[in-house]
Amino acid sequence: MRGNAESAEPQPSRNPLVPTDTKGILHPAEQAQHRSLLRLPPSNAVDRYVEWYWAVRWDLHGRPPYRAEVLSYPSVNVTFERSATRTGGFVNGVRTTKFIRELSGGGETFGIRFRAGGFGAFTGLDVGSFRDRVVAITDVMPDAAGLTERVLDAPTDERRRAVVEEYLTGRPAVDDPTYRLVLRIVDAMATDQELTRVDQIADRFGVPARTLQRVFRRYVGAGPKWVLRRYRLQDGADLLAKGRTEDLAALAAELGYFDQAHFSREFTAEVGMAPLEYAKYSLRSRDEVTAKVMPTTR
Repeated sequence: MRGNAESAEPQPSRNPLVPTDTKGILHPAEQAQHRSLLRLPPSNAVDRYVEWYWAVRWDLHGRPPYRAEVLSYPSVNVTFERSATRTGGFVNGVRTTKFIRELSGGGETFGIRFRAGGFGAFTGLDVGSFRDRVVAITDVMPDAAGLTERVLDAPTDERRRAVVEEYLTGRPAVDDPTYRLVLRIVDAMATDQELTRVDQIADRFGVPARTLQRVFRRYVGAGPKWVLRRYRLQDGADLLAKGRTEDLAALAAELGYFDQAHFSREFTAEVGMAPLEYAKYSLRSRDEVTAKVMPTTR
């Protein structure tokens, strides 16, 4: 199961700096005007499972609701939420379609973003069983009773992290060679844009395609083909939002699509607008934000 490349493949970096990029967030400049976002790194005690913690807050009193949209990573998120529409602790399975959350009034969410495969390794559960679902945390983790209240009662995000880590470190860590292999495969998928097909993954790691399918369903919650496509689609949306519009055919080729039409169809289906339309909308939003922050002087 470990494959013939296990000893040759490097381990993903442990406890790296929390990224400040907006990859996965659709219309990032516009979205930032409607909510705050903070990310916190995990401690070394839990970073084998947890990628980072995040906190979102919004106050839209007197303003219309806003639909925040995300092309989610192939990760399970555990969230502790308090708002007019939903309060509680939840396990959010891998979302294979665009995630949409309507923000209205005021509210806050503190989240744990597990590494791809991390929640499955931590709990021992088949993560594919709650793909595209949101379930109460105690339905999945019965020993987490009372955790939501303790997290939401903590006065700062740093204290909330401490409460969560006290719970996470209360479970014994188990060395799982299959999970270590999943981490290496997912790390390669995320960072090597030349990887665009499942057969390339199978060859590099010496794991049969059917085994990859089974392992990814159990640990990640979605198949390896979807994970590859999601990373490349996130790359495309990120580049478009930053102004990469001069040659969509070249961009499609870089991302591993058969042609520009294939990329455009998939992007439109997932994001809800064509690539060039998305780029123009994102850049216009960015320019409007810049104009507000740095008004033109005369």
